[in-house]
Amino acid sequence: GTKPAFFHLLSREERLSQHRVVPEKTLKSHVSKVSMVFRKLPGVSASGMGLRLSQKFVFLLFLSGLVTLCFGALFFLPDSVRLKLTTSTKLKSLSRKPSVSHEATEERLAGGKAQEDLTLLRSKTESASEKSTSSDHGATSDTFSYKKFKRCLLRPPLGTDDGKPSDPKTNERREKVKEMMKFAWDNYKRYAWGKNELQPLTRNGHIGNMFGGLRGASIIDSLDTLYIMGLVEEYNDAKDWVQTSLDLNSNGEASLFEVNIRYVGGLLSAYYLTGEELFKNKAVELGEKLLPAFNTPTGIPRGVINLGSGTSWSWGWASAGSSILAEFGTLHLEFVHLTELSGNPIYTEKVMNIRKLLNKIEKPHGLYPNFLSPVSGNWVQHHVSIGGLGDSFYEYLIKSYLMSDKTDDDAKKMYYSALEAIEANLVQKSPGGLTYMAEWRGGILDHKMGHLACFSGGMIGIGADDGAPEKRQHYLDLAAEITHTCHESYTRSATKLGPEAFRFDSGAEATATRLSDRYYILRPEVIESYMYMWRLTHDPKYREWGWEAVQALEEHCRVESGFSGIRDVYTLTVSHDNMQQSFFLSETLKYLYLLFSDDDLLPLEDWVFNTEAHPLPIVRKSCLQDEATQDKTVSE
Repeated sequence: GTKPAFFHLLSREERLSQHRVVPEKTLKSHVSKVSMVFRKLPGVSASGMGLRLSQKFVFLLFLSGLVTLCFGALFFLPDSVRLKLTTSTKLKSLSRKPSVSHEATEERLAGGKAQEDLTLLRSKTESASEKSTSSDHGATSDTFSYKKFKRCLLRPPLGTDDGKPSDPKTNERREKVKEMMKFAWDNYKRYAWGKNELQPLTRNGHIGNMFGGLRGASIIDSLDTLYIMGLVEEYNDAKDWVQTSLDLNSNGEASLFEVNIRYVGGLLSAYYLTGEELFKNKAVELGEKLLPAFNTPTGIPRGVINLGSGTSWSWGWASAGSSILAEFGTLHLEFVHLTELSGNPIYTEKVMNIRKLLNKIEKPHGLYPNFLSPVSGNWVQHHVSIGGLGDSFYEYLIKSYLMSDKTDDDAKKMYYSALEAIEANLVQKSPGGLTYMAEWRGGILDHKMGHLACFSGGMIGIGADDGAPEKRQHYLDLAAEITHTCHESYTRSATKLGPEAFRFDSGAEATATRLSDRYYILRPEVIESYMYMWRLTHDPKYREWGWEAVQALEEHCRVESGFSGIRDVYTLTVSHDNMQQSFFLSETLKYLYLLFSDDDLLPLEDWVFNTEAHPLPIVRKSCLQDEATQDKTVSE
């Protein structure tokens, strides 16, 4: 926050001296200096009789103000400094713990199968989590226990047989997706290791400026995908890189949103799946570096942060220095888990404060515009979109409710109110019968839907069950209709891949009319909705649609050294964009793999996926507390 001007006038030595004991002689000299000040004030007599009663009162008032300043200085410190003062001991003890690792150099049995490797990895993971919690009984109540967390899951994360489907055709398709992941990973490792993304045509790495100097985005994003697919050697390589080469001390412009969903989310899910303390420590360390972004008059974080200095600012392109709804609204899941793991409530406090402000301010037609001032706390423009700039805010409302074991009634209320407003104002039906979500610009509808908005089929689907009883079927139907429209945007293109945005005007339906909207950058949102709708309905068409996407990716996006986005989905003379996005490994291939797996692989009753498809567990407070009580009784 901002400090009063007089605080800046104190030198570092003077601020430090406020915490020292002042000798009597010095005190007398200070008092005499103060009386000198009073002597210089107009209207104050300096007679030998001393100060009059009213002057003594003014003097005492001044002295008490000085004392208040000394002891109050601490409270003007920014949150990040206060956090360091309160948690440095805790964080140091975390970072000093040796990370429990499986030895990548362990000899393999001659001719051993990948499944045996996988069993070995998983059994080592179990023993790692047991070792990391062997001191649980003596732990304080706010120390996270991996063992207790595992006992509170309803089902094993990887199912009875790693989610292997019994149907041979489905299993063959799942194996194809696994091969695509291995191909994408091997080429990244060969040509771009340690960089953020692979550029497959030029066979080199790309760093970019989105992550503020952080490296290895594709590695962090892939950890959980490699693990659930049983790609043991590849997972171990990724883990070793995190241990030896992930440097969080960077200086540069980082997107708060992207660092949170990819790096913090990726490290959290890797920890929850494997029990490796290394991932937990890195996640908490990085989470702490994001906190200064919240030092604004409203507590709404700014979009860009320097991870080294802690300075933050808004995106240059954002209207009037605004923060973006999808960015500050997509922190909740990860920050709640940072509090769970660190025992420090500050992370949850930060995201709850955002929610309080959003609840308080007026919403036009019940809608949430995309731009909000972090200074005034008011909306800056009345542009509403379920696609880019807005999308994941809504997703995190329903997922916050589900992740809280359905106890976060505030999130539930906000989600269903927002959904009602979206239905009333944005949901449209085309002349050809396609349901879509238009964008709203100050009351005027723009009949365009972005690829990013296609996640909403899955979102409305997973929220259907907890809506008003009479609306549950309606929500499931709406989810199916939107997913169908997004599938149409794929089938109506020459490549059978969907454009970045498609329109419903001038006779066009579910097609891109502008050249600038025709590209496909390996995005996952349509496939994400297929996966959720398959799990909710088991309608075989969703698996068929997923397989169509696999074939299109193989035909048009697979190149000699990886996968690349394409510039125009409407021409078979394909022009590649030379970028294998990290979310292709984290989301697109993971959702395809889950689509062709049994429902017991990362079951939805135990896990929610963050907006980068990193699985985070449902927080069962009552179970964790019961477990803690049981443990205490046993130890006694």
